[in-house]
Amino acid sequence: MTVDTLLAARWVIPVEPERAVLEHHTLALGNGRIIDMLPAEQAAARYPHLSAEHFDQHVLIPGLINCHTHAAMSLLRGIADDQPLMTWLTDHIWPLEQRWVSEAFVQDGTELAVAEMLRGGITCFNDMYFFPETTARTAAAAGMRAVVGMIVLDFPSNFAADANDYLIKAHTLHEQWQDHPLIRTAFAPHAPYTVADEPLRQIRQQAEAWNIPVHMHVHETRDEVETARREQGITPLTRLKQLGLLNRRFVAVHMTQLSPAEIDDYAATGGSVVHCPESNLKLASGFCPVARLLEAGVNVALGTDGAASNNDLDVMGEMRIGALLAKAVAQDATAVPAHTALRMATLNGARALGLAHETGSLIPGKSADITAIRLDTLETQPLFDPLSDLVYAASRHQVSDVWVRGQRLLKNRHLTTLDSLDIINKAALWRDRLTNRNT
Repeated sequence: MTVDTLLAARWVIPVEPERAVLEHHTLALGNGRIIDMLPAEQAAARYPHLSAEHFDQHVLIPGLINCHTHAAMSLLRGIADDQPLMTWLTDHIWPLEQRWVSEAFVQDGTELAVAEMLRGGITCFNDMYFFPETTARTAAAAGMRAVVGMIVLDFPSNFAADANDYLIKAHTLHEQWQDHPLIRTAFAPHAPYTVADEPLRQIRQQAEAWNIPVHMHVHETRDEVETARREQGITPLTRLKQLGLLNRRFVAVHMTQLSPAEIDDYAATGGSVVHCPESNLKLASGFCPVARLLEAGVNVALGTDGAASNNDLDVMGEMRIGALLAKAVAQDATAVPAHTALRMATLNGARALGLAHETGSLIPGKSADITAIRLDTLETQPLFDPLSDLVYAASRHQVSDVWVRGQRLLKNRHLTTLDSLDIINKAALWRDRLTNRNT
């Protein structure tokens, strides 16, 4: 395969092999893929016909993966803060969604989210929201990788009438996007308390037939678990196990309420967990036992949740707070070291989504999904360990450049496929509508 681009960096952290920090290395790209990775001097000799672009004060890492979000909810950022989860949902978010969510809302909200995520070094996101076709179309137009959740609920919304209608629309969406190079699909039943047994059985069967993930909020709060025990006599996890949903394709989001036995049982299924530390903290949902899950062999990834409950889509921030919180919960300063936090934000997310063959690490053969981060700023000096600085000191504002499938979507902090001013103006219009000033 022909090499057409050389990226020479002060440091490359490929994630595979673990803990590797390569100095003065070059990535050779061609046809949207990583063709080679080698010391800069060797690259200059091997590819004399190409001039490398130099990132002399940067670290190159795999593009970050936001393994759980509700992209369009960016338009609800800050509209109902400082509320308990169920109050936030039932008294604020769901009524607003019932009134306002439409294809236009999802397009504008997703465009805002994609812009924010790209500027934060995120190259792939796993979504759960209404009008997923619009989410897919918006992400693809921007050149961003996405796993689009085919949402399922028992109750009606502006998108579908009932569980069967959601499932019919899921089938159409999967058929339309299954061969796209950037877009994948996953079933996204909202939560155990919003989806009945029969739709979940159908989801299990179809997910197995299509070999796609099932992405679901599970054991998010103590109230969720206690209500299920009281009304059904079993926990949500036990119910999902009995329905045959827990397997290597299952992606459980939040998982703050887990006994040691449940952790071991879940590990045996091969399923993944998505940890959303900032959202869990803001909604006081609880503490995911990340260190214990990792020790049990569970693949743990990171997600932001939606901007309505976070309030940003910043995986670098999640990486830092996720590592620190895991240490506090485990009462062990060695729990979730920097290299593990970075893996949770990259390769573990790819594994959860069934994309580890395609993205999540910088190794030859994989897609050129790459993030460049400056480490020469005042905030990251003095620099003793680039990996440690990346996780514990750097911020998303130091992300300078982003490539997805070899296409440069962020160049020197400027978006190349999206109009920032237009996005900001549309967000302002939605603010006025949502607050009834311009209805």
